[in-house]
Amino acid sequence: MDRMIYTALNAISVLRDAQVTQAQNLANQSVPGYRRDLDNEGGTVFARLFGAETARAFRQETGPAGFSQESGRLVPTGQKMDIAIADAGYFMVQPETGAPALSRRGDLRADAEGTLRNGAGDALLNVNGDPIALPPYRDVVINELGEIHVTPADGAPGERVLAATIATVVPGEDVTLRKSEDGRIRVPDGELPPPDQMARVRQGVLESSNVNAVEEMIGQIELQRQFELGLKLVTSAKQIDETGARLLRMPGT
Repeated sequence: MDRMIYTALNAISVLRDAQVTQAQNLANQSVPGYRRDLDNEGGTVFARLFGAETARAFRQETGPAGFSQESGRLVPTGQKMDIAIADAGYFMVQPETGAPALSRRGDLRADAEGTLRNGAGDALLNVNGDPIALPPYRDVVINELGEIHVTPADGAPGERVLAATIATVVPGEDVTLRKSEDGRIRVPDGELPPPDQMARVRQGVLESSNVNAVEEMIGQIELQRQFELGLKLVTSAKQIDETGARLLRMPGT
């Protein structure tokens, strides 16, 4: 009987992890460039006792969870500090804490020091790996290569100068990308690939997250039903165990 209970409780634990992943996706559906988390894949293992396998089966994760690399919808905003990558690729950013990372988020702003940051506070890096700092300007134009041309505040009308080039990279198929504990995208146990400027940058648009809210909500309902089914299985196991114990009692006890 305990085998049934262990199997049901393990299934409930797996469903709980899946619900956490879906809740994370729903909470970030409005974050520009957010990449949907995927459920962790796993396999079935059998518990061992005294060197031999038992009938108790458990699900064991095979590795860290991944994320969906599908592109989100490009939404025109008309704001010159909003940018997006039109197809494959990533911006290279430097979070306030931690190692450099990759990002698809393009809601930019210049802080008090002129450092170009996205909505998460990450500084965008140039092709040399340094944070981009913009001089005072009246107008800004960002082309498809990620080159930032500005009209200086004290410049002549129509004057354009190259202030910096946003570092972008299209990782090769052999490059493994994972989300770190801080939610940033990095190469596990390795350095980021060097910028290749192969990504196509668009100005005046933002990429929405690739989370499908309807799909996630339907998944939540299905997971809840499975969770309730697992609890019923535990209750049924308890009732079966109690019934069997009553049948084995001596008459009159």
